[in-house]
Amino acid sequence: MKKLVGLLFVGVLLTGCSPEIGSEQWCKQMKEKPSADWTATEAKDFAKHCIF
Repeated sequence: MKKLVGLLFVGVLLTGCSPEIGSEQWCKQMKEKPSADWTATEAKDFAKHCIF
């Protein structure tokens, strides 16, 4: 039982982490996300790091 809980905890930690803003992976993730769902901060960061 403890092993199962431990594995679930590790799984949540690994999937809960998002890529660093401005990284190549973050830019790719933002391109796949509908622009209507972006926040103003995300749009600004995308323009700053992924376009220019």
